[in-house]
Amino acid sequence: MHWTLAAPFIHNLKIDGEWLIPYIDGDRHQFSIIPRTKPLANWHTRSSSATDYQEWLIYLQHGKDAVKASEGGVVTVFPQLASAVGIQQRLSGRRIPVVAWLFNVGTCPNGMRRWLAQVSLQDIDRFVVHTRRERDMYSQWLGIPKERFEFFPYQVSEIPITYQENTTQPFVAAIGSAHRDFSTLFTAIAKLNLSTVIASGPRALAGLELPTCAQAPLGIGKADCLQLAQEACINVVPLIPNERVTAAGQVTIVEAMRMGRAVIASRCNGIEDYIIHGETGLLVEPQSVEDLVQTLDLLWNDKELRNRLGQNAMKYAAQHFSDEAAGVALSKILDEVGNSINQK
Repeated sequence: MHWTLAAPFIHNLKIDGEWLIPYIDGDRHQFSIIPRTKPLANWHTRSSSATDYQEWLIYLQHGKDAVKASEGGVVTVFPQLASAVGIQQRLSGRRIPVVAWLFNVGTCPNGMRRWLAQVSLQDIDRFVVHTRRERDMYSQWLGIPKERFEFFPYQVSEIPITYQENTTQPFVAAIGSAHRDFSTLFTAIAKLNLSTVIASGPRALAGLELPTCAQAPLGIGKADCLQLAQEACINVVPLIPNERVTAAGQVTIVEAMRMGRAVIASRCNGIEDYIIHGETGLLVEPQSVEDLVQTLDLLWNDKELRNRLGQNAMKYAAQHFSDEAAGVALSKILDEVGNSINQK
C-alpha cells in the first residue's frame, strides 16, 4: 500500500532524513515524503505555545499536498497535520486512510477549538499517542472510540555519546520547557547548594528568581542541550501536575535515557510510562520540595547508583524507545489499517 508521509520536521530530505521509513520491514508499504515548505521553528524560543495563524497556513498547505499526492493513505506527525489532512478530506470529499503519529495536543481545550478538533479529526483511522492516559483523554475530548487510539512510547534515534560526566565541576541539568516546575526545583537546589544549569525558554522561567547556584543560558541549540545532558551527573525533569495536561517531559527523559544518564522526574503527566522507579530512574512526588531534596542528595552522592540507573535506562530505552521499535509498531498499525480498508 502506498502512503504519503507529512512530518513538520522534514524540510530538506537530504538533511532531515526519512524518519521511520527505513525501519519498516518488508515491501507491503511504499512511501513518498512530502517535505514542509519552511523549516519548523524552535518551540522553546517562541513567545506563545499556541500555533499562530501563519503556522496554520503552512500546516494546511502541507496537509493539502500530502492528500493530493496520496495514492493510498497518509501518515502524519504532530496533531496540527492530522487536523490539516482531516480538513482537506472534508473539503475535497475524498476519504483516504490516515494514521496520526505523535498525536499530543498538550492540553484539551473547550469551546470553538474543541469543536474544530472534533470536526477535523473524526475520519482519522488511527491515532498514536505517547502516554497511556491520553487514550481516555482524547477519546472523551473528541468523541472518538478509544479503540482508535494506540499507545506507543515516544521514540528517539540513537544519540552518540561524545561527552562524559563532568566530575571536576559536577552539575545538575534541567532541560525543557513544557509544564516545568522550576519553582520547586529552584528551592530544592538552593537548599543543597547544587550547581545547576537550566536549558529552557523565557516563558518557562518568567517571574522566577534564579538561585545563586544556578545558571540559565537562553537560546542554546539542540547540540548544546545534548552536551549538557551528557556532562551532567543528574538530569532532572520537574513537572507541574495538571489533569488537563495530556503529556509532558517525555522527550527530555527519553533522550537522557538513550544516552545512559541518570534521571529524576516528577511522578505525573504520564511519566510513569517511561521510568521504572528504582530501576531506570527515580520518580519524586510532584511539587514536593522535601522529596526532590532527598532524591537529589541521594543521587548526587552515589556515583554507583547513578551509573547503574543510567546503564539500565540505556538498555531499556534501546529496547522500547528506539526507531527500530517504533518502526515495528508503525508497520503493525499500517498493516491493520490497510487490512481494514481491504475488508470494506
